[in-house]
Amino acid sequence: MPELLNRRSFLAQTGAATAAAIATTTSVRGQNSPSATPPNVLLIIADDLAAWMLGCYGNKEFRTPNIDNLARRGARFQNAFVCTPICSPSRATLFTGRTPMQHGIHDFLTAAPIADPPQGQKDIPASFGSEVMLTDLAASKGYDVGYVGKWHMHHEDAKPGHGINWWYTMIGGSRAYNDPEMSLNGDVRTEKGYMPQLMTDKACEYLGKQSAAKPFFLTVSYLNPHTPYDGHPQKYYDMYAKTSFDTVGWEPPAPNALREKNLLADTVGNIRKCAAGVTALDDQIPALLNKLKEKGLYDNTVILFVGDNGFLLGRHGLWSKGLASDPPTMYEESVRVPMLMSWPGRVPVESSRPELVSFYDVLPTFCELTGAALPASRNLCGQSLLPLVLRKPGSKTPPWRSAVFAHLRNTDMARDNRFKLVIRNDGKGPNELFDLRNDPREKVNQYSNTQFLTVRDRLQIELADWKKRYSS
Repeated sequence: MPELLNRRSFLAQTGAATAAAIATTTSVRGQNSPSATPPNVLLIIADDLAAWMLGCYGNKEFRTPNIDNLARRGARFQNAFVCTPICSPSRATLFTGRTPMQHGIHDFLTAAPIADPPQGQKDIPASFGSEVMLTDLAASKGYDVGYVGKWHMHHEDAKPGHGINWWYTMIGGSRAYNDPEMSLNGDVRTEKGYMPQLMTDKACEYLGKQSAAKPFFLTVSYLNPHTPYDGHPQKYYDMYAKTSFDTVGWEPPAPNALREKNLLADTVGNIRKCAAGVTALDDQIPALLNKLKEKGLYDNTVILFVGDNGFLLGRHGLWSKGLASDPPTMYEESVRVPMLMSWPGRVPVESSRPELVSFYDVLPTFCELTGAALPASRNLCGQSLLPLVLRKPGSKTPPWRSAVFAHLRNTDMARDNRFKLVIRNDGKGPNELFDLRNDPREKVNQYSNTQFLTVRDRLQIELADWKKRYSS
């Protein structure tokens, strides 16, 4: 049965553990004594899950009680962004800390007209295999490294490598939800059953073999709620059979709709199917947390939950993510993702962070957590998130950046706390500038408005500087 906790019962269950943990140590890794054990890491990734699709980010129609509960257990980043709003390049930044211009998974059709390419890995260069990843760094610090689910980086779904010593990975970037083809440590087989449940079972099997004697780094990368939208257990479709999704704000198909535009022929019907996949994902979370508790590992495990890119689901008359339109989109729905972090006794429960954070901040964060050195000669632009989430009551807010950036093919984005600038074709356009404070749904393009010239030029300079500094 899914674990559903209200605030009072949650605090009652965690209060004693939190107090004990705080009494033991207040340092990042518990290194007040040489024998302290480094934290375990559980990284949970959802595919095509935007922040706006979750209850903890304000959604009133999608049912995500377990993910919302996970948010209450720690910190919720209000403004978390991907560096590229499409699967493979976004995951590459998450695991390497490098921009899409650096790791090479980008722009495979820059010189050609933007089209709707087949989904797959044709845009991933062989050189990506030499990148230093989170998993490499964890292994170098003596972590037991496991990976379950969608890999979709480089060409080695069956044998991901990069320090991973145990894996259960799906073959191909997008497959059916039932009876999937999976690789268990290189042994490719066709499984029987519902893929998310198979992944959860294997993740729990891995966790069941762990102990406090050696830290682990486990990634569980679910396909949900990625297409296809068929194949989930019927009970999840039944949950939404009468839901109208009036609060979603979907619109009629836009003239420039591209990827998955066929789904706009029945927008509400397909939102219902997508929502079923989201709730099916939500129901996987309790088993992972319960297994950690059963093994006595929960209190020393950092959990990070993210979506690999955003998604539109009919907003702006578009369906998919960055390639939902021609030209590519940088709308909030496609670049803003959920990011939740918990660590009992260290990250305050029910905390919310307003800073602009990005996927390129994840690797520096886990380097600090695990004690690994930042990889040499990687020219990273990210910062560790730990100073934001491990703050003591009354402490000052640490210095933080004023903008985040993104890149996809011919389209670049700079976003600060109020404005978003989108530059295409090296400034030739079509370009956009949105005042997010007064126009949060990005309806009025202010790029040519002379009242915004100062902010437009400032963001353009910052964007050009970011691209110049972090393209190699």
